[in-house]
Amino acid sequence: MAGEVKSTRKCSISLEELSKHNKIEDLWISIHGKIYNVTNWAKHHPGGDLPLLNLAGQDATDAFLAYHPLAASQHLHNFFTGYYLQDYAISQVSGDYRKLLSHFTAMGMFDTKGHTVFFTMLLMAVLFCSSVYGVFCSSSPLVHVCCGGLMGFFWIQSGWIGHDSGHYQVMTTQRFNRFAQILSGNCLAGISIGWWKWNHNAHHIACNSLDHDPDLQHIPFFVVSSKFFNSITSCFYDRKLNFDCVARFLVSYQHFTFYPVMCFARLNLFAQSFFFLFSNRKVPNRVQEILGMLVFWIWYPLLVSFLPNWGERIVFVIASFAVTGIQHVQFCLNHFSSSVYVGPPRSSDWFEKQTIGTLNVDCSPWMDWFHGGLQFQVEHHLFPRLPRCHLRSISPLVKELCKKHGLPYNHVSFWKANVLTLNTLKDAALQARNLSNPIPKNLVWEAVNTHG
Repeated sequence: MAGEVKSTRKCSISLEELSKHNKIEDLWISIHGKIYNVTNWAKHHPGGDLPLLNLAGQDATDAFLAYHPLAASQHLHNFFTGYYLQDYAISQVSGDYRKLLSHFTAMGMFDTKGHTVFFTMLLMAVLFCSSVYGVFCSSSPLVHVCCGGLMGFFWIQSGWIGHDSGHYQVMTTQRFNRFAQILSGNCLAGISIGWWKWNHNAHHIACNSLDHDPDLQHIPFFVVSSKFFNSITSCFYDRKLNFDCVARFLVSYQHFTFYPVMCFARLNLFAQSFFFLFSNRKVPNRVQEILGMLVFWIWYPLLVSFLPNWGERIVFVIASFAVTGIQHVQFCLNHFSSSVYVGPPRSSDWFEKQTIGTLNVDCSPWMDWFHGGLQFQVEHHLFPRLPRCHLRSISPLVKELCKKHGLPYNHVSFWKANVLTLNTLKDAALQARNLSNPIPKNLVWEAVNTHG
């Protein structure tokens, strides 16, 4: 008996000891109480090394179950250290969450994708062909403007396919799924699917963390919290987000510039894609991604060149970008007005962070095509692999689970979501104008704010 106790202690480590293994060169995690060394695996992880690094030195069971199918558990033994986590316990909310996840799995909901992808692609084909037909076959400037708008709606639907295929397999095989990713992202939208997955995975794991979630790091244009005024360091971009005089000037009027900037937010995605693909970091299938981007930068400028004059070409581009800005606004509505925090995500409140950091948008079923599943942001963040055709049906169950554990289930109308977002931006803007220890102001600031 004494020998058995000694052996148990030898094979167990405390949470404090586990927390020391939280660096890229020494990366351990716990799943179901077992300790795994994923140091060497991190650079091969399909979701990138950041999700692992953000959860390093912690129990990552909830996140692992949320983002991996059951088959992934079969590979864990390759990384098992032989150690177990001492005093491993499951909170009541995590236990209920895992039961709900198991229930959805048993019902086959993760494997049943419905006809959403088919109808989305059909709509994409109609939008694209209509836009191209109008450019080639009409001489009306008004028609050409409408064609630009149709192209914008086409990019929005393409974005939903890229988003879904990045979270789960929307096609019959992995090869076809990869084709759908490159086609919808790189070829048709000009956005690297590799960059998007790198960015989006970090966002999901560290939802609404000011220093870990890239979807909240928009200095110098926007901030959602006064904590950015301290020039916090981004753990995603690995650099300091300087809140200087230029940033203060832009942030001070961000509630006025929000929608105009969203109309051209696509330019940032183009730039981020190029920076990612031509960076020194390891990019899976780099050549494939670059060739896909090249396809976009051939067909789109070529289509625009068929318009009769530069005026109509510029208006066409502006119309397509502005309409796509609706999607960029949708991304912001789901998180900008929600609760934020500083620091890495913690395994002890993973479920809680996903719920308080997200906002649902109420809409009728016939508008689901417009929102692309983002209207059920709470459900999507808790079950990211779940096809969006099921999000509406599981909503009552998620709402009931939140109610049981006293957690918010935030949902408002599309109009109200816009109001909340603008109020958040306005609050931060007013704080930026009235800091007690102002940083040096530039000449533009002085000119705009001169009185008398």
